[in-house]
Amino acid sequence: MTVLTFALGLLVIVVGLAISIALHEVGHLVPAKLFGVRVGRYMIGLGPTLWSRRFGETEYGIKALPLGGYISMAGMYPPTPREREAERVGAEAGARTSRAGAMFAAMIQDARAANDETMIGAADGRTFYRLPVYKRIIIMLGGPVMNLLLAILLFTIVFSGIGVQSASTSVAAVSECVVAAGSTQTECAPGDPATPAAQAGILPGDRIRSIDGVAVDTFEQASEIIRGNPGTALRFEIEREGETRTLTVTPLLAERPVLDAAGRPVLDADGAARTQDVGFVGITPADELRSQPLWTGPQAAIDNVGAVVGIVAQLPVKLYETGVALFTGGERDPNGPMSVVGVGLIAGEVASTDAPILSRVSGLLGLLGSLNIALFVFNLVPLLPLDGGHIVVALWEGVKKAWARIFRRPPPQPVDATKLVPVTFVVVILLVGMGALLFLADVFNPIQLFN
Repeated sequence: MTVLTFALGLLVIVVGLAISIALHEVGHLVPAKLFGVRVGRYMIGLGPTLWSRRFGETEYGIKALPLGGYISMAGMYPPTPREREAERVGAEAGARTSRAGAMFAAMIQDARAANDETMIGAADGRTFYRLPVYKRIIIMLGGPVMNLLLAILLFTIVFSGIGVQSASTSVAAVSECVVAAGSTQTECAPGDPATPAAQAGILPGDRIRSIDGVAVDTFEQASEIIRGNPGTALRFEIEREGETRTLTVTPLLAERPVLDAAGRPVLDADGAARTQDVGFVGITPADELRSQPLWTGPQAAIDNVGAVVGIVAQLPVKLYETGVALFTGGERDPNGPMSVVGVGLIAGEVASTDAPILSRVSGLLGLLGSLNIALFVFNLVPLLPLDGGHIVVALWEGVKKAWARIFRRPPPQPVDATKLVPVTFVVVILLVGMGALLFLADVFNPIQLFN
């Protein structure tokens, strides 16, 4: 592991995360502007502003920490001056309000004041809360959907553009002799029989084109024919240095371990490796990158969505397990949650592994794709201040309006989401606590994907 390649992998993830956040906010920004909402700010990152410039009515900027972003839309919450005045009078009375109640009332007041400062007056009616419900939902869905589309693009590049490492029909090595299954023997003894491949003259670098007239495109196809024909002379059509040759190979009946779909030995009830008698010729395939169908990328994204939803659904349990592992030094679940620090560490390890450059690029792009899936799912959690919380508020207002139309009642007032500010405050505290726990766990007890 070199420091330079590790740092490069970490940098790729930081830049990739910043781009993912930027595109997430673009997903909100574009429909907001298309629907006529006044957008005051488009900011990438959190903390102090490093750069900003105003184009038209919107200020675009970059902040110091690439851990989030936001757009500031006019009228995210409907103004309610009468309620604000009532809360001011109630706060002044003091005696009728508990300390917690006064604090939450102040939080609601601050949220409304900040909302009023978001150019409601200067927006000329171009406010978010005045939009039809479906347009508000489109705006809030725009960010997560952008992350989903980016993940699909990244996975498509990984699976269809770069390809998946798999055994090919090219020969990487030819065994010189036949040894018993499970043997630890590393060199051929004088009495060991030569393998059929060595006897037939197959050499490393040969590519198998067909066996007994059956064209083979993958090593699995070639292996199936070989394993099923022990003792039968097979005609191997191979390509060597641009020339086609035909060799006769007779597979031996040999005892070989039974492997599962992942290529691991299958064990019996006593823990011993199971074996079977199959045809054997003694060749090892070379690995190569094989492009997958175009639908593989979207399918991988959907599978990742299901996995992340499962993690989010079990988040309290997963966080508890992470905390236990942090304080006891136990091994963490590789499928558990992690912070940006943990993702960066894994990216550094991927970049510094002893693997071909394309394989490392594929690993980093896949990691970015998974990160965007996490952003997609997490932002749809139906709690403010997440996008899913705003969607739920808009849906609730739509239900109230539909109810009023059905029963011919006056149209209801817009839902005042500032009343949920205390709940939002609690959610933010929980998110900060979760982030701190995962940060500490990733620093002092990181997930180990590579030995």
